[in-house]
Amino acid sequence: MKKTSQPIHKVNLTKFLFAIVPLFLLSSTLYAQDPNAKWVAPPTADKKINPVAVNAQSIAAGKALFTKSCESCHGKKGKGDGPKSVDIDKKVGDYTTADFAKQSDGAIFWKITEGRKPMPSMKTELTDEQRWQLVIYVRELAKAAAKPK
Repeated sequence: MKKTSQPIHKVNLTKFLFAIVPLFLLSSTLYAQDPNAKWVAPPTADKKINPVAVNAQSIAAGKALFTKSCESCHGKKGKGDGPKSVDIDKKVGDYTTADFAKQSDGAIFWKITEGRKPMPSMKTELTDEQRWQLVIYVRELAKAAAKPK
């Protein structure tokens, strides 16, 4: 019987370590990121154009979706002051800020689609059309906040 230079369990351990160490380093890098850092959509998101027309129907549909899925955290006027916002460790997005208004519709759509903890992804919860309707509605919230009183 021929002897190997290393016992089988050591070879398997080495292969295991070479496989798992890069994964560990990647995951620790992701978790080390500041959860309160500015949330920026990828540049490809900016290229997406909202295919849903802005009209009374799409605004009403967006409002209904917002009330059901977003208002508890983002607040009735989109200021990030909903009743659940006090239980969240990070600042909830405020749709009435200048920074928010600077974003493209595609970037907002991407954020709604992908989510970022604690905000859930709406990719499977809402259709593309519904997510675009939400984009339309949050833009309306921003416009309402910007109007002089």
